[in-house]
Amino acid sequence: MSSEQTPTTTSDDTGPRPRRLTYAAALAALEGLALVAGGVWLLVLGLAGEPDDRGQAVTGGVTLIALALLPLLAARGLFARRGWSRGPAVITQIMALPVAYNMLRSDGVAIPAGIVLAVVAVTGLVLLINPETTRALGIRGPGNAGK
Repeated sequence: MSSEQTPTTTSDDTGPRPRRLTYAAALAALEGLALVAGGVWLLVLGLAGEPDDRGQAVTGGVTLIALALLPLLAARGLFARRGWSRGPAVITQIMALPVAYNMLRSDGVAIPAGIVLAVVAVTGLVLLINPETTRALGIRGPGNAGK
């Protein structure tokens, strides 16, 4: 284990979980659940409905359900104060930003959904990079490995 790697748990697991960490975990969980719901909806539409391309709808549904694992695992890790969980949570938020941008450039009902997704992603990023969250997860910055 190199000197720059951090432990997976914090030394103060007995204290109360910071609210920012709880909010970040809740946002990640909501994003994961939204991806599962979208995936199930696409699967049902593909199997029972009349989609333009049944195979594409089923593949899209399975893909969304598989993608939901990243934020759901990150949320579980954030709730448990695992330092590794911040990376997948940040990646989820970064991946959501281009999706929100494309939704904002479209027509109709996708625009409000794009606004909501952009707000959730930026809020999640702010919560995840907050120093209080970083301390609660036991993440040390560069140059602080020995402290």
